[in-house]
Amino acid sequence: MVDDAEKELSRLLRTDVRTMKAQERDVYLRLARERSGDIVLVGAGGLGRKIAAGLRVNGVEPLAFVDNSPARQGTEVDGLRVLAAEAAAAEFRDDAVFIVSIWGANSPHRFAHTRDQLRALGCAVMVFPPVCWRFAEDLLPHYLQDLPHKVLEQSAQVRGALDLWSDDASRREYVSQVRLRLTADFDGLEHPVRHPQYFPDDLFSWSDDEWMVDGGAYDGDTIRSLLRVHGNRFAHVLALEPDPANCRRLRETVAALDDATGARIDCRQLALASSPGELVLDSTGTAASATSRATAASGVGANGAEEPDARATRAAEGASGLGNRLIVEAARLDDLVGSAAPTFIKLDIEGAEPDALAGARDTIRSHGPVVAVCVYHRQDHLWRIPLMLREVRDDYAFFLRPHNEEGWDLVCYAVPRSRLTRAPSR
Repeated sequence: MVDDAEKELSRLLRTDVRTMKAQERDVYLRLARERSGDIVLVGAGGLGRKIAAGLRVNGVEPLAFVDNSPARQGTEVDGLRVLAAEAAAAEFRDDAVFIVSIWGANSPHRFAHTRDQLRALGCAVMVFPPVCWRFAEDLLPHYLQDLPHKVLEQSAQVRGALDLWSDDASRREYVSQVRLRLTADFDGLEHPVRHPQYFPDDLFSWSDDEWMVDGGAYDGDTIRSLLRVHGNRFAHVLALEPDPANCRRLRETVAALDDATGARIDCRQLALASSPGELVLDSTGTAASATSRATAASGVGANGAEEPDARATRAAEGASGLGNRLIVEAARLDDLVGSAAPTFIKLDIEGAEPDALAGARDTIRSHGPVVAVCVYHRQDHLWRIPLMLREVRDDYAFFLRPHNEEGWDLVCYAVPRSRLTRAPSR
């Protein structure tokens, strides 16, 4: 029987690639023409500054920033005035499109909040993805945001992944996430689930002898969550963090624990990959530090082609001053664990998740650990990652859970059926 999720997914994938490419160009242009083509950017944070830089590369000069922070109002950011919403509406509402460029993790903000605020002031409002589609060469990819036609080019995989999800909540979430990637429909997303990220109390059992891999350990935030949820009920944690500033804080976190607990946590400054070697790290000293195979100087990959994020990264660096690039060591998880048998693998490594999983195939195939992996760093990770895991083992039940607003911290849980705390609802 065809359920509502399958019907909706079929509807979303019905558009052909050529038509979608035309729609990508037209959404922004159509509204911009109604307002003389002028733009006011709403949100003077990292994304707003990145979009302003990308627009300028293409000869489009924004009129101003709008920001609700009193500390920013009345200042300038990257040469643009920062105005309160009321002041910007009074000056520009008849001529400009207000582009909402607020989209960040760990924030309760949703597009609807700002849209409703600006519409009440008489402004024409658009969320940021259509601008990125129009100037994709300089602004995309940006986390899960990419050109919608790329989803349609992978429609067979998108359809195939729908059948992997083991409960109706996951299927609904999956379809709403596909819709987000195709249409920028932020309103269609559910709010985050209540259980702690990576440690759900309703999906799988937890034992005293868990052997955990913490891929992307940052400053020990997942370890702190583990201790809050399960206390000392674990045998070993292998915590991997390539950013030296983050790894220093990670080690400080572990050093502050009691000796018996800290002795079971092995911290290493390493990146996970499909093969051992060296990677480039865009070191930010934050949770967003990311590795790539580009050279540190040029953003050019081994085959001589510019890395997909290189132009967008340059625009962002020009706007924000970020971009401290370091060479870091990378290893295969299969090599790191040796004779151990991991029971739980967590991966939040800023887009390198598929590469890390490729280097963990033997471990996953042999030991069947629970895998909790982020699927929001790239557009296609939503379907590509669960399909990769199913290829390695066929006894996993799959669940999809949002742990933050508007697509952030979206986690795929692959759980061996022997460890499920309840039977899936489908």
